[in-house]
Amino acid sequence: MIIGLTTRWNAGAHTEGERMIEEILDLGFDHVELGYDLRLDLVPGVLRMVEQKAVRVVSVHNFCPVPVVVLKGHPELFSLSARDPRERERAVHHTTRTIRFAAEVGARVVVAHAGNVEMTKRSGELLALCAEGRLFTPGYERTKLKLQMAREKRAGRHLEGLRESVSALLPVLAETGVQLALENLPTWEAIPTEMEMEALCREMNTPHLRYWHDIGHGHIRQLLGFINQERWLERLAPWLVGLHIHDVRPPALDHAMPPGGLVDFTLFRRLAKTDILRILEPGPGAPAEKITEAANWLRRTWETPDEPT
Repeated sequence: MIIGLTTRWNAGAHTEGERMIEEILDLGFDHVELGYDLRLDLVPGVLRMVEQKAVRVVSVHNFCPVPVVVLKGHPELFSLSARDPRERERAVHHTTRTIRFAAEVGARVVVAHAGNVEMTKRSGELLALCAEGRLFTPGYERTKLKLQMAREKRAGRHLEGLRESVSALLPVLAETGVQLALENLPTWEAIPTEMEMEALCREMNTPHLRYWHDIGHGHIRQLLGFINQERWLERLAPWLVGLHIHDVRPPALDHAMPPGGLVDFTLFRRLAKTDILRILEPGPGAPAEKITEAANWLRRTWETPDEPT
């Protein structure tokens, strides 16, 4: 089973793209995702490693390489779902740049965050209550209800903006053969929700728009009472193209390496055996031995035959 590794793990520690890739190869990974913090100075070395067929780039995380107009990379520098059309234009421009770069390095997927509803942020309050052991208390439920009601009132214009942005990107996606995969995020303010993602995929009905599932983010959404992760993965399976893989430590700290966290990875066994992309996503600077241990453990866990039903 092929499991790739994101360069988000080590891009910040290198000044040469070749050495960054070589460090990943030394861990036994030959498939990578180029992360949103890949600087322009690392690109020539990455291109040389790709040309030499030393590594295979399977996905690229928007916005990549880091745009010259900013000092530091981030997946939400620009919003594809912004209400402001000028902000969406910037997001489409820089996403187009990422799509063309993905095609240049041979990647089939661009992973993107679509943005957030402009509203008072309350997911952080829920996480704080969770950390205090007050999950699903009356106070917790009141805060969650306020969050959901506020989002419901404001999400429509953002979803319309997202449709316009995706429509604007379809020509370059068709030209390059790259797929745009929108990633689930842990907060309820994020666009789109699982239900909105399903509706968007059905409405646009194009092979160039897909869904990217982050296991850790999905677990946090379930932990906070937003969704049932397993149920929604089944519903979104027709559009699913890849996984970000990481564990969650109590109370809701993600990007940890399995095993030993809160996520039950056996639930993803059948899904992991399909032809989707599987990208391990540790936090920057995670110990190398923990990454190789996690990859080996995941292969053993997911390659175990399914139990009869």
